[in-house]
Amino acid sequence: MSTFGDDLIQSLHEAHAHAKGDGPAVVHAPVTPRKIRERANLTQAQMAPLMGMSLSGYRKWEQGTRRISGPAATLLRVLER
Repeated sequence: MSTFGDDLIQSLHEAHAHAKGDGPAVVHAPVTPRKIRERANLTQAQMAPLMGMSLSGYRKWEQGTRRISGPAATLLRVLER
């Protein structure tokens, strides 16, 4: 079987174990874009293009009215470090 097939089967076993309460869950801490931006000493107008988005979209993240996607949250974590 291919590596992808093996990985897929393993992930299904892990998901099944987690659903039964046997396996650990990977839980990522929520990111707070405002704190990350402030630590980087950037304005919202400077941060938005770094994230590849409009200023209004970025503001919605900070206000909590727009959900941060997985890849964007990862990029914020990278910027945080």
